[in-house]
Amino acid sequence: MNQPLPVIWHDTLDSTNAEAKRLALAARFTEHWIAARRQTAGRGRLGRTWQSPSGNLFATALVAVPGGVVEALRLPFAAALAVHDAASAFAPNAEIALKWPNDVRCDSAKLSGILVESGAGPAGQWAAVGIGINVATAPEAVDQPATSLAAISQGLVPTPEVVLEALSNAFSTRMRQARDDFGLTRTDWCARAEGRTGLIQATVGERVLEGWFAGLADDGGLMLDLPSGGRETIRAGDVHLVGRV
Repeated sequence: MNQPLPVIWHDTLDSTNAEAKRLALAARFTEHWIAARRQTAGRGRLGRTWQSPSGNLFATALVAVPGGVVEALRLPFAAALAVHDAASAFAPNAEIALKWPNDVRCDSAKLSGILVESGAGPAGQWAAVGIGINVATAPEAVDQPATSLAAISQGLVPTPEVVLEALSNAFSTRMRQARDDFGLTRTDWCARAEGRTGLIQATVGERVLEGWFAGLADDGGLMLDLPSGGRETIRAGDVHLVGRV
């Protein structure tokens, strides 16, 4: 992927990820961005609702993943770095950080969420890389504090179209990087990670673990150094920063 993907805009969709899956499973697979000015059934991680007010960005990159599951596991990190790159261009003075596994935040408030879904269709292995960015407004009554590009960019309010153009350029670069050298992607992601010097709490099923950031595993799992002296890798769960040292 050397060039930004083409974009197809829709006035309204139930969900850009749902549209991507429909296309992939109906053998109408071409790599492109699917974007909507409004979503009626936006989804986030763990089945959570993604609020989709007009003025924010809702987009999904439908891409081939010839590397299968291994390649698909790299996509959330490539996407998060792409969002960081794009958002930093509009808000260069903001402290934007990446929260494992799929959030982009600023001053502990959520700016963007990422949902990657993958599968096999008539045209081969595919992935839908869904990205929501709060451009004009931050939703209320969600599971964590939220912010927007308008709030952190010192008065600059870009349009969703302009943000997607920047995101698409960054995503093409970061996708290629993740395919060619995931070690470099890991290094770049860790350098921007939230909680590198704080106590992290991870909820995995009914277990609650606390420890300190120790990087990413080869498959993207979050490694925590535990107070006992051991190390555990988290591959699914909710993560929170509970203290700084």
